[in-house]
Amino acid sequence: MKEKILITVKTYPILSRKYAELVCTAGVTEQGEWRRIYPVPFRHLYAGKKYKKYQWIEADIEKSSSDNRPESYTFRTIDSLQLIGKPLSTQNNWQIRRDAFLNKVTIYKEKEQLIKLAHDNELSIAAFKPRRYLDFSFEPVNNREWDPDKLAELEYQKRQLSLFEDQETVARQLEVVHKLPFRFYYRFEDSRGESSRLMIEDWEIGALFWNCLKGCDGDEKCALAKVKEKYWHQFVKSGNHDLTLILGTTLEYHNKKAPNPFVIVGIFYPPHRMQRALF
Repeated sequence: MKEKILITVKTYPILSRKYAELVCTAGVTEQGEWRRIYPVPFRHLYAGKKYKKYQWIEADIEKSSSDNRPESYTFRTIDSLQLIGKPLSTQNNWQIRRDAFLNKVTIYKEKEQLIKLAHDNELSIAAFKPRRYLDFSFEPVNNREWDPDKLAELEYQKRQLSLFEDQETVARQLEVVHKLPFRFYYRFEDSRGESSRLMIEDWEIGALFWNCLKGCDGDEKCALAKVKEKYWHQFVKSGNHDLTLILGTTLEYHNKKAPNPFVIVGIFYPPHRMQRALF
């Protein structure tokens, strides 16, 4: 089926032997229905088909045969993918983005309700509005490098491609993003005061870390402080932003009906609307 989808989620890439870098993307239709599109070998997309967050796309998609979650789809053919215009404007306190996304979807506020729906396989991605944010934290990963077997497979693919493509094309198609050496978390309370600590897998936080690390001349402590400055002090403590989390389940923990199968796959952070004084 052919659908228009507003992309609202791009997760940080993982490494796959078959596809190189895989990105999970998701968005909403014009009717406000969620669509998860996976797998997406993002660097393999043609230059004119690389979509951005809050950009409309149109594509021929079909229900995933390997992912039973209700919102999971795949591209029927990558050739059907078309970009529609530019990413939606952030003017007027993100009003256009609010109308196309936030005002179309159901916003959940209670953790247990969301988990029950996931356990019943009625949903696996949703917008969530915490009552209160408790903290932002990070911790190092156990292994800072990608699986060597997967890297070896990519090197093999490079050698095969080099028989048919020029070196620049091969390098661009199979360039490997750095693995994030840290995991980032928000801890928050729902409408009933139940707390959760969920990992943030949004591409933006990964890109921010690498940009900060470059600006800090490789000093990880400095880079982490800058990430916390944005995600905690600017987004939360300042009171200037109206945060809504986009939560998604991982396939493994969704099917295992884990106590909380969700991670944070996106953050919608428009500035608070200025309230007009009444006279």
